[in-house]
This record gives sequence, C-alpha cells and structure tokens, in this order.
Amino acid sequence: MTTTFFANFDLASAAIWLFWIFFALLIIYIQRENMREGYPMENDDGTAAPNQGMYPVPDPKTFKLPHGRGEVSVPNANGENRKVALQQTSQANGYPLEPTGDPMKDGVGPASWVARRDVPELDAHGHPKIIPMSANGQFSVSSGRDPRDLPVEAGDGAIIGKISDMWVDEPEQLVRYLEIELSPSHGDGTRLVPMTLARIHSDRVTIKSIFGSHFSDVPKHKSPNQVTLLEEEKISAYYAGGNLYASSERLEPQL
Repeated sequence: MTTTFFANFDLASAAIWLFWIFFALLIIYIQRENMREGYPMENDDGTAAPNQGMYPVPDPKTFKLPHGRGEVSVPNANGENRKVALQQTSQANGYPLEPTGDPMKDGVGPASWVARRDVPELDAHGHPKIIPMSANGQFSVSSGRDPRDLPVEAGDGAIIGKISDMWVDEPEQLVRYLEIELSPSHGDGTRLVPMTLARIHSDRVTIKSIFGSHFSDVPKHKSPNQVTLLEEEKISAYYAGGNLYASSERLEPQL
C-alpha cells in the first residue's frame, strides 16, 4: 500500500489556522499603519515615553501631494518645534499643565492649534476652497438673514465693528467664516470669525466666546482673498479658547 499526504491531513483545520494567522498579521499591519502620526510617543515634558507599545513604529512612507505641493514622509521625528508656554503641575504624567502667559495668544490649552501647512486648502481642481463671497459673483444669500453690514456684538456687549463679507467653501456651497471690519477703537483692518461661533440676529451678530478687548489680537489672515490652513487653525483656536480664558470667571465651575 502507498500512503497519501492528504489521507491523514485535516484540510478544514488547516484552513481555519491559516485564516487565524492571516487575521493576526492583518491586525498587526493595520495597527502599525495607524502609528504613522503621533509616534514614537512622548511624555508630557517631551521626553520619549518608556512604554512605546508592543508594535514597532512602521518604516517611513512618502506620499506625493496633489497640485505640485511636494511630498511628505511619515512617520518622522519633527514633533512639536515651538516653545509652549505651559508648566507642569505635577511630576507625574497625566496631570494638567498650567499656562504661564496669555493662553489665547500663546495657543495652549483649549486655545491650542496644530502647525498645519501655511497654504490654502484646495479643491479637486487646485483652486482655493474658501474664498470671500465678494470675489465670486455666482454666490448669493438665498434664505435667512444676510449678515453683511450688521453690527457685531462681543461677549461683554461691546460693539466692535460690522460684518463686511462672508467667506464660503465653494465646493461645499457653505459659509465657513464671516469677515468683520473692526472699528478703530477695537483694532484695525478685518478679522475672520468661524460661522459656527457666531449667531445672526435680525439686528446684530453676536460672538459670545471673546470680549471686545480681544478682537485686536485675533490672528490675521495675510491675503484678502484666501485663508491658509495654519491661519484657520489659529483663528478658530483663538475664539474657542475664549470660552474658557476670556474671563477669570469662566475658569471657575459653572452651574
């Protein structure tokens, strides 16, 4: 008699074991791909964390960006390059950090921002996505209250200027920002405010997160016809941080 290999071999068992091995390798691959940004991990003070996890950081992968914007490789060791005005409240990790200056200007805590690229976001055709309505005659307000020329009221009741324009996300056909023309007593030039942090009423536009004295320090946008990703980060962070830092009373528990 001649023996055959498959006569005493369980094909069903082999199939299930191959599936489990494949599934385990898939989980490891996905976990490593998930570690392309934010790794290697760091402690609160910027030193390398002792527990980096059971999976190694993947090898750098280079991505070619569209519209001639070069390449980016991740993971990298760039980390946080700017000096943040924070101090530890405890030597142990996980404890809160206290601002050492003006947190809204320094961009820390709720007012923190990410160092995104200082270029405008583009649509599929390579054009800036967010533009002022005055630069595109195809847009108009079809419903609701047109806020242009309405006075702007800050969180302390001060009238700091008026709405001079609306900035729209052209592909999405959505208003992203309102442009404020500041009165001379509250600064110079114009500032943008995220549409989600403004409330349009019949006779005014209210912005509750910051007070009148803060508007002169709202980060400016360099170009009158476009806003960069970094500028969007800083502008949104400044207004959002005011919900906690605009007044010392907001730092206390609210009932």
